[in-house]
Amino acid sequence: MDEAKPFKIPKREIWEAFKRVKANQGAAGVDGQSIAEFEANLSGNLYKLWNRMSSGSYFPPPVRRVDIPKAGGGTRPLGIPTVADRCAQEVVRRYLEPILEPVFHPDSYGYRPGRSAIDAVRQARQRCWRYDWVLDLDVKAYFDSIDWELMLKAARHHTDCPWVLLYIERWLKAPVQLEDGSVVPRMSGTPQGGVVSPVLANLFLHYAFDLWMKRTYPHIPFERYADDAICHCKSAEEAEALRSALADRFAACKLVLHPQKTKIVYCKDANRRGDFPNQSFDFLGFNFRARKTMWPGHIHTHGFLPAASPKALTAISRTIRRWTLHLRSDKALQELAQMYNPCIQGWINYYGNFYRTQLRPTLKRIDLYVIRWARRKYKRLRLQTKGARDWFAQLRQANPKLFAHWQLCHGNGRTAGAV
Repeated sequence: MDEAKPFKIPKREIWEAFKRVKANQGAAGVDGQSIAEFEANLSGNLYKLWNRMSSGSYFPPPVRRVDIPKAGGGTRPLGIPTVADRCAQEVVRRYLEPILEPVFHPDSYGYRPGRSAIDAVRQARQRCWRYDWVLDLDVKAYFDSIDWELMLKAARHHTDCPWVLLYIERWLKAPVQLEDGSVVPRMSGTPQGGVVSPVLANLFLHYAFDLWMKRTYPHIPFERYADDAICHCKSAEEAEALRSALADRFAACKLVLHPQKTKIVYCKDANRRGDFPNQSFDFLGFNFRARKTMWPGHIHTHGFLPAASPKALTAISRTIRRWTLHLRSDKALQELAQMYNPCIQGWINYYGNFYRTQLRPTLKRIDLYVIRWARRKYKRLRLQTKGARDWFAQLRQANPKLFAHWQLCHGNGRTAGAV
């Protein structure tokens, strides 16, 4: 009987959790089971999960670790739980989020409903106009460094629900299966890629950083997106003092500020004089620095503004190259546009929020691949460089919306509209 279970977890919650996991898709975990395979025996799998979670006998399997390339070189470890484990984590996330959301700081933007990275960048842009200096923070290996005891202490502060606390602890301590199949224990951290990890990571930094800043430096505003944070200071001395105090604060929370990547930046623009070593910083894929802009009334000046960062543009270029669009002469151009437009539109939707013309040269590379595609596809264009370019110009005029970037790259979108 359901009444005999020590934990009261409604079956409906397991079902709602699965719907969310299915919508998010994702790769298989250590058991190799895809979402479609899990769904083949959905009622049986969900009942088994509910039964185990309700009785306290659910133990998460190891998390499958994959290393994904970072935009600036190197790799980031990503933990992929099984489909069943993602459902279990989603049940706990659904329980925790409504409790924690009203408590979290308004300038914490990462992985929160109704907030986005663009909101954080927009707020940072506004504050860079009002404050001359920025402390650009980088926490070294944050997700791998979270102290379990401090994490559980923070969770206990907000809920005394025994099954939520039990499973959080089990997820924190779940081992990792490496790509060679070996299983290794973990001593700290929460795997990036877990469904419940973003909420836990936010909760940890809520105490380690957000509340501490509010309490100790209430006059210094900040934007934080997960472990990426920008603090706005009135002077270089204030920024230096904050960096020193934060290094001590993080050490007390068993975290380390990255010595090279944490830096003090002067937000130089047309009104700010002086020459300082750091006059730009990257935040959430955008590079903030002095840029030429046009204010209303046709006044040309330099403002301290965000635009797609060189790292982000390099990553986009690599993706375009990996498509090898020019080799797909078996496909019609309309098919290629359908294949790639969601990705192109995603870049424009994100990076096009600020100084969107920065995207143009990178996205125009797609056009070169389209021309190469045409020269492979049509014999008459094979030896005619000019003929292929003329063909492309006519194609664009006849179908100005075929590829998602054509309006931006070949229309008359001005920078001023994006500032």
